[in-house]
Amino acid sequence: MRPRRGAGRAAPRPGTRRQPGTPAGLRALPAVDRLLRLVGEGPAERQAARAVLADLRARILSGALDGRVPTPAELADRVRTAVADAHRPACPRAVNATGVFLHTGLGRAPLSESAARALSGIATGFTVLEVDPRSGSRQHRETRLLPDLLALTGAQAATVVNNNAGALLLALAALAGGREVIVPRGELVEIGGGFRLPDIMRFAGCQLREVGTTNRTYARDVEQACSERTGLVLSVHTSNFRVVGFHHRPAREELVALCRKRRVPLLEDLGSGLLTPPGAAWGPAAAALASEPDASTALAAGVDLVCFSGDKLLGGPQAGLLLGRATLVAACRRHELFRALRPDRLALAALAATLADWRGGGTGLPVVLSLAETARARLERARTLAERLAQRFPAARFSAVLTRAQAGSGSLPARDLQSAGVEVSWPGLSADALGEALRCGEPPVFPRIWRGRLRLDVLALLAGDDERLLAAFAALPAPESRA
Repeated sequence: MRPRRGAGRAAPRPGTRRQPGTPAGLRALPAVDRLLRLVGEGPAERQAARAVLADLRARILSGALDGRVPTPAELADRVRTAVADAHRPACPRAVNATGVFLHTGLGRAPLSESAARALSGIATGFTVLEVDPRSGSRQHRETRLLPDLLALTGAQAATVVNNNAGALLLALAALAGGREVIVPRGELVEIGGGFRLPDIMRFAGCQLREVGTTNRTYARDVEQACSERTGLVLSVHTSNFRVVGFHHRPAREELVALCRKRRVPLLEDLGSGLLTPPGAAWGPAAAALASEPDASTALAAGVDLVCFSGDKLLGGPQAGLLLGRATLVAACRRHELFRALRPDRLALAALAATLADWRGGGTGLPVVLSLAETARARLERARTLAERLAQRFPAARFSAVLTRAQAGSGSLPARDLQSAGVEVSWPGLSADALGEALRCGEPPVFPRIWRGRLRLDVLALLAGDDERLLAAFAALPAPESRA
């Protein structure tokens, strides 16, 4: 007697379903070894091949694959791209053609040549950091840069932490922890990344006491809020927006007089980092920068403590600077947060070199050189660049145009700078597609897309960037014929 078909097979358990057959897309995927025969047998190639296949397999199983399965040759190209991406530096040198000089996404202020030399001189070795060479005893790590910082600003004392948000956090915690901090309502700002001043205060252990209204706050509002619970009065420069029309804020002199009368420290967050009033080094930008608060003027007016960024108008590395009365700075250095917020030796070395540049007039700093350039000079640069690109790529179109640029990163809020750029038309690629290709290219180029047109603004182009732009366009697919 022949056994019944299916006899001897394990019956499925109740409540389970039979697994469907292998999707056709999975059967079309090549084995890892087949891809390696196309791209090479190295460890990086094997890892990339496995990752590419795993991603494609997951998309097939989830039903997210749109279209046919790539051929082995196409997958090999993806593997080569993945290997190339893995070998690129984590923070590659980029060309900033956005028309925003202090671009947070692109690292803010480029360093001066002297700051770069200071970094290269210590990066691969040891450096004198927290030790006094004469006595061999320990000293504060920022000691060597303090003479320049104090001489430039007139401050009694100063210290440095990792960024301005850290400087503000430290001052709030050290000087007003467990107490009230009075802030005009119109100055309760949100800085980049969604960090809001009220949240920073809560983290610092302070109690927010907001006074006035969004558009109008008077010195009397601050005075009426002062009490024995007041630990600090905080004035915040609204560096990333402007209030126009029917508005009022207490004058610095009014707050200084009030805080002295009440014996309450006045902390001013300057934000963008001007050390002194803008002088001749800033050229045409000096008039616009006159509206930006600076450290030396604030301290001379009687403000007890100021804080600001190091990588904005100062033109240095990321850092937060705290300057003012010696007793207040000392209290901040004693606080438990100080060690967690202190900068490393590379940031301090670059900052020291930047301050030395300022002692020499600041004319060697990229931020000064770029913002001080005249609108006519920028237009001439754009014309020269357009001509070079047109000679190299005759099938595309390049034309010099006038543009409106920005200092960026909360400097000169809502104030445009007269600039110029090169408008590009690359047959075969839309402006968006061309922008993506340039951003993902080698070297990465970040242009501006304006009303559906791609522009290369010259405001933030540095030495050597013209050649980098030529190389970036040479790596693109050839422009389609305009016949």
